[in-house]
Amino acid sequence: MTGPVYESDHASVLAAGRKVTEFADQVFTRLPRADQRRWAAAYLLGLLAVSGRKSVRSLAAAVTDSPTASQSMHRFVNSSPWEWQPARAELTRWTEQRLRPTAWTVGTAVVPKRGNQSCGVHRRFDPVAGRSVNCQVATGLFLAAGRVQIPVDWRLHLPREWSDERLRRRARIPESVQPVPEWVHILDLADTLASALLTPLPLVADLRAYEQPDRLLHGLRQRGHDFVVTVPDTLPVVLPLVNQGARGSHAAPLVSARRFLDAHGEVLRTVMASPHGGAAGAKRIVTAVASLPRGPRAQRFCRLFAEYRADGQGTPALWMTTLVHRPMDELIELAGAHAWTPGALRRMEGRFGLQDFEGRSFPGWHRNVTLVSAACAYSRLAEPEPAPTASAAPKAAWPPTAPPVRAGALSAPNQGS
Repeated sequence: MTGPVYESDHASVLAAGRKVTEFADQVFTRLPRADQRRWAAAYLLGLLAVSGRKSVRSLAAAVTDSPTASQSMHRFVNSSPWEWQPARAELTRWTEQRLRPTAWTVGTAVVPKRGNQSCGVHRRFDPVAGRSVNCQVATGLFLAAGRVQIPVDWRLHLPREWSDERLRRRARIPESVQPVPEWVHILDLADTLASALLTPLPLVADLRAYEQPDRLLHGLRQRGHDFVVTVPDTLPVVLPLVNQGARGSHAAPLVSARRFLDAHGEVLRTVMASPHGGAAGAKRIVTAVASLPRGPRAQRFCRLFAEYRADGQGTPALWMTTLVHRPMDELIELAGAHAWTPGALRRMEGRFGLQDFEGRSFPGWHRNVTLVSAACAYSRLAEPEPAPTASAAPKAAWPPTAPPVRAGALSAPNQGS
């Protein structure tokens, strides 16, 4: 078996290690013990230094010669007691300060698995692979500024069979975590993000592949979260003036969003160029104001809009937004943000080993994906020094300010209670 490929020489790894340690001290500042924070920095440095498969063994080998390091690193992720949500909140704030995001997006990660031991594993049709796969499925939240998309939070999907107590005990799933639809995960992500950000951001997403998108939209509205989302043509809407009636608004006639836009849409006089329209260039924008029918009280207005090709060919995507007073060119630019999320997911899979985690527990999965997200953020926003062109490098000592470690020099994280 071949060893890991290192992307920098000894000196540059040590220099990078110091910067990674400073970053880890910020993001993982609320880890209760100093040894946990050191292992967080070690794990991050391994993710950044190793190309190819990111096994715990290869990550540990990248930062120390200690023969027990891989066991200690595995215990840090799977057994050492630390909460991942505070670290994600710090990562969100750190990313917001450097990225200045304009929106947040969501992406679905499908992680193929062998066997049925990993938490949340089940069979599911993967549209990318074009077949059913045995996998874990997770919803990731990305802070977005144009093409740059940084993952900061995650929810692991549990299908119904994971209500079984035997499976839950084996995977150490907390009682508070139950199987729920993916749209509930997105609402939870929205609430968590709102508590961490200094400036509120709209969700930009394509909801056509989600079940019950109307329930997600109503949940976002009730919580006061803005959005710019692609919706199914069949999404029910109502005329806003009818919906505002003091009585009988619940009985207002419903119409599909596409029919509503066709009947009531206004063609903008100015023909605009779409930033994601490719070579087609100019677009004809049709827009209308509508309301969502659900709820005991009248809903605030939403704007529907679609970009039609100048030649009138094709059926365009249909968008809905709560940002009714934003200029249309800003809405069009925002709407393009979600197109870059699949690329961000592929980068996590190919560069940072999102699919390589070998643990089976619920806490282990969340801790690993938190560390992977932090490594992704650091690589894009911390501006590390360029790596030399050397094809291979010696193993770096850990911690980076110390001389080469001896076997056993790194102590295992205290597992605690």
